[in-house]
Amino acid sequence: MAKACFYEILEVERSASSADLKKAYRKKAMQFHPDRNPGNTDAEAKFKEVNEAYDILKDDQKRAAYDQFGHAAFENGGGPGGGGQGFGGFDSAFSDIFEDLFGMAGGRGRRSRANQRGADLRYNLTVTLEDAFSGKEEKITIPRAVPCDACGETGAKEGSSPEVCATCNGIGKVRTQQGFFMVERTCPTCNGKGQVITDPCDKCHGAGQVEETKTLSVKIPSGVEDGTRIRLAGEGERGRRGAPPGDLYIFINIEYHPIFQREGSTIFCEIPIAMTTATLGGEIDVPTVGGEKATLKISAGTQTGKQYRLRGKGMPVLQSSQVGDMVIQARVETPVNLTKKQKQLLRAFADECGDEVSPESSGFFNKVKDLWNDLTE
Repeated sequence: MAKACFYEILEVERSASSADLKKAYRKKAMQFHPDRNPGNTDAEAKFKEVNEAYDILKDDQKRAAYDQFGHAAFENGGGPGGGGQGFGGFDSAFSDIFEDLFGMAGGRGRRSRANQRGADLRYNLTVTLEDAFSGKEEKITIPRAVPCDACGETGAKEGSSPEVCATCNGIGKVRTQQGFFMVERTCPTCNGKGQVITDPCDKCHGAGQVEETKTLSVKIPSGVEDGTRIRLAGEGERGRRGAPPGDLYIFINIEYHPIFQREGSTIFCEIPIAMTTATLGGEIDVPTVGGEKATLKISAGTQTGKQYRLRGKGMPVLQSSQVGDMVIQARVETPVNLTKKQKQLLRAFADECGDEVSPESSGFFNKVKDLWNDLTE
């Protein structure tokens, strides 16, 4: 029985590009895959045909031979799988699609571990609100991995050297066939390094790196906010075999402040105000986050919750000449520990004033009185 045309099997034109071939193969392979068609011998046969067709057409030289001589170019054992069985080309053909779908490229194009860029490091730094206001220079000590000078980063004792992993042949990955799938995993013997160390270095114990501490000076800019990230280029872990080092990222955390609360560049502060000052008005000194005193003028009749704004007394705006405001919220304080005479004076004051000096209080109770009257009618 004559074999079907490879182009017809994949349902593509003879002028199809490599991308078109791969797309068509992916579609057909998924359609006839045995896992999707359990027990279907016809589907299994189709699947083998599809793999054989793609294995030939994806190779430019084989495709050129096929276009010129047809199936005859691969007869007598010359074709994939020997005599046109087709399944022998599964490893090379279907793995291309598997790699494309799942990003598993095996040893081909594998990035060498020997010259990888050093790892980035993270350091959490807590500063006070006052430090965030004025800015400061902070010294930090960080641990990081550096190349081992005893073994020259090889991880092997002096006089010996790492050996190529016999399990993966230095690739760092191994392939196992599960049914019709070819699965690629990190080599369990060398953990993906492609090499094994039989006589490890006494200093680094085969790691090729040792840990050291380094003290760095970090400039905290004025106006820095909670969660700000500062990057110190090249201060991460050293790269292997002359590769560039990683970076150090410092994450800023602002300490809780018992007096001031911050929202962006605005500082909020609740200030207790004596009843007499709130009633008659006056001036009081209030603290600022910069450590200075500011004079605040209290208007007569100030109630709890009233806010006063002090322009330019808030936080600096990061990398800007602007400065935010400070918002003072009044909290009128009720007198306590009164003497007998003071109590008498307050009672006389209350008798003298009546309800006129407390309009909100008298208005509220008048509404309540109306409500009670409605309920009793």
